[in-house]
Amino acid sequence: MKSEAAPVIGLVGLGLVGTALAQRLWEAGWRVMGFDIQTSTSAAFVAQGGELSETLREMATQVSCVVLAVFDTQDVLKVIEGERGLCTGGNAHSIVSTIIDCSTGIPDHLQALALRLKVHGIDFIEAPLSGSSVQIRAGEATMLLGGDVQVIANHESLLQALAWKRIHVGSAGMGAQAKLATNLVLGLNRAALAEGMVFAQSLGIAPSQFLQLVLATPARSDAAVVKGEMMVKQDYAPQSRIRQHLKDVHLMIASAQAHRQKLPFSQVHAQLMQAAVEAGDGELDNAAIIEQLRREKF
Repeated sequence: MKSEAAPVIGLVGLGLVGTALAQRLWEAGWRVMGFDIQTSTSAAFVAQGGELSETLREMATQVSCVVLAVFDTQDVLKVIEGERGLCTGGNAHSIVSTIIDCSTGIPDHLQALALRLKVHGIDFIEAPLSGSSVQIRAGEATMLLGGDVQVIANHESLLQALAWKRIHVGSAGMGAQAKLATNLVLGLNRAALAEGMVFAQSLGIAPSQFLQLVLATPARSDAAVVKGEMMVKQDYAPQSRIRQHLKDVHLMIASAQAHRQKLPFSQVHAQLMQAAVEAGDGELDNAAIIEQLRREKF
């Protein structure tokens, strides 16, 4: 239950993930001051009882800790260091001392950002979440933490409110590395399930029956549990979006190339999702990848 005496947390990004995080914070007794450039998401946030900051500069004068739930590292850098950002020089009244980044970003850029912020006495915690917005909202997502051990310990109660399951994987930058690696497996699991369902249907096995088979055999996976019924019902209301995972897969491929490693399955996965985006499915849930597979004909 929120109260006026409760500490206020800043939240930048009020989309699917940001809204899920706000709900968790409210239930844990925190007040949340939000900001988003989209008027529709801002209005929805206020309708749920959220407090809104007109600008990032204004937020920086009212909260000491800010959680980021933005699209990518470019957005993270813009929010923090861009013109009129949270930590742009000249805002003498800023009280921001900690930034927690829940996005999936570019590891090297986040590591460098953490060092720049440290010079100014600002702590940076990487906290990408493995799981959909529904899983985040339910506390079932896993937070992959990158940052100083003591800084993370100092924010234990806040991090606990955001996610019950947390794994510290190393210094800043390592959270993004871990998220990309685990997301690779998750995304391919979804694509494999979708391909299997399309194949089974071509053989005369109904999608609902195929899903029952998968769930009852060693082919079972969390992807089948979470996304299987959505594929069967062709219900793609977004819990996470195809275009967002395509962004992550592009990061995986670029990172692997930097280490001279090929990712052949992910290359094909990226092509499949790019085709889905071009077909107009980019804003749909990741489960909608099955519709692109249905369009793949000889």
